[in-house]
Parts: sequence; C-alpha cells; structure tokens
Amino acid sequence: MDGRLTVALFGAGSWGTALAMQLARNGVHVNLWGHEPQHINNLIRDRENKAFLPGIALDENVHPVASLEDCLAQADAVLIAIPSKAFRAFLGRLKSVIKPSLSVFWASKGFEIETGKLLHQLVMEELPGHHYGVISGPTFATEVARGLPAAITCAGDDRDETDFFASLLHGSRFRCYTSNDVVGVELGGALKNILAIAVGIADGLGFGANTRAALMTRGLSEVMRLGKRLGASQETLMGLAGLGDLILTCTDDQSRNRRFGLAIGRGKSIEQAEIEVGQTVEGLRAARAIFLLSQELALDLPIMEQVYRVLYEAVKPVDAVESLENRPQRQEFTE
Repeated sequence: MDGRLTVALFGAGSWGTALAMQLARNGVHVNLWGHEPQHINNLIRDRENKAFLPGIALDENVHPVASLEDCLAQADAVLIAIPSKAFRAFLGRLKSVIKPSLSVFWASKGFEIETGKLLHQLVMEELPGHHYGVISGPTFATEVARGLPAAITCAGDDRDETDFFASLLHGSRFRCYTSNDVVGVELGGALKNILAIAVGIADGLGFGANTRAALMTRGLSEVMRLGKRLGASQETLMGLAGLGDLILTCTDDQSRNRRFGLAIGRGKSIEQAEIEVGQTVEGLRAARAIFLLSQELALDLPIMEQVYRVLYEAVKPVDAVESLENRPQRQEFTE
C-alpha cells in the first residue's frame, strides 16, 4: 500500500459501485466486495460494472475483491451498500473478521422486516462497541458514478468519526453534510421509497400532476409525524435526507420504487412489476415494516397504509385512492 486511506466497501451493485467511484475520485483506495464471485471476476476483467452501471469505467483506485478478509485489508473505514433485507445476516458474517476499532457506515435504506427495527439498531446488536453512521440523500447511482453535482447527509453516533467519513466522500462536486440525527436520516431514506411507490401508482393510473403533488405533500406530513414519534429531528426530515430524497424518488423514473409503482398502476402484478424493475425494490418490504410499526404505535399514516394494502392485501390501486379521497374532512395541521 502507498499510505492512502482505504475504505472497505461491501456491495457491488449500482449504488455501491457509484460510491466507490466517488471515494476513488477523492484519492481513496477502495476495496469493493460483492457476494457473487462471478460478478467480481467480471468487474476485474472489464473494469466496468456492466450489470448495473454500463458504460462507466471503474476508477483505477477501485479494486474489486472476492473475500471479506481481502476487502477489510488495511481498511480505515467500512461502508455497506447491500439491500436492507440482507443487512443483519451480513453483519453476522462481518463481526468475525472486522477489527474492533473500525467504524461502520452504511448506504442501505430500509428496515428489518420481521422486527421493524432501523438498521442502526441492528449494528448496535450485531457489532456492539463500533461507532456507526448512515449516508443518505437525493442521489441516483448513475449520476454519482458520472461525477455530476450532488449533495448527501452523513449522520453518525460520534462526531469525529462522522466528520472523518464525510471528508472521504466530500469533494469533486459531491457535497457531504454532517449530522448526529441517525434516526432522521434513516427514516427519510426508507420512507420515501414507500411514497415513491404511491406516487408511481397514481401516475400509472393517469391521475396527473395535482394528485402527485398532493401525495408528496401529505406523504411528507406522514414522515414528519412518524419521525416526531421516533425522536427524529424535524429539520432533518425537511433536509436532503428527507424532503430532498422524497422529491427525487417520487418524480424521476430513475427511481426503481417509482417505476415499480408505475407498473402496478398500469395493471401489472407485484411479481411482474418486480421483474420489470430488475433490482431490489426497498419500498416493497419497507411498506410492511411501517404498517406493522404504525399499528403498534397507533399512528395514522393513511397513504403508507394504503400502499401496504395494495401490495399485501390485494386492494385494487383505484380503490386505495378512493379510500384516501373519502377520508373525513379535517384541518391540515393538528397537534
């Protein structure tokens, strides 16, 4: 090694590869791990992620590796970018090989479906003693990989470790703001996926711009309501990781959750919509976790509840919209 800082990055999909490219542009040495050996072999051979980011050459500072141990070699920090459904199981693998001194950050978005727990809770359970943090914000992988201007939030449990990790990403037209509100950043990143499905369904039904704006605004109100109950900062939810990511994910067809909703609104089955998207749809699983959590907290989240009922109770999309429209009149803002 030449003395440069090294990040062990786990997850060689589109988002993990894009983050590897951003780190590499800043002169960071990136060990990029993926769970499929053949995919890693392809990255090494092609110097391009043809499966998820075709047409973008890997930076010379990105080094695909096939084993956890090789990925962690001389690492100064850890970044995880794998689907939330596999997050706890991966932490279980990681804890046998990771050094106690390493901080663990993640770019994954979602919940543990069985428990409704946020990902930082899983890190605390599986990797006790490690400092941790999350990065999230209005960013599509392709644009980050290409080096287009973007901004993101990095929140962690320790200010020094958070500042350090943010400094690795910040630069080259990529602003990385810091925060100590891990819960708020996690909630914003997870809940916007559910709302993007709702907006996609409405657009697939042909309901137009007015409906889209109403769903996004009232959806944000639901995010704020749940965030307040769970201790998130309202400022965080109005920032990049909250409102910013919500706008991005609900309005641009690069969003897999929006595309998933569009397919359902146009009459596709859940299975057909997943196949059409071709990648993990985090909002599909997050909708179930949030419905169960809202029931436990006795919290009224009508838009997210109707998304759950469409996805898991076979409610027709048009009937879900009618259910929302037929709710009793009320004040817009209540205590």
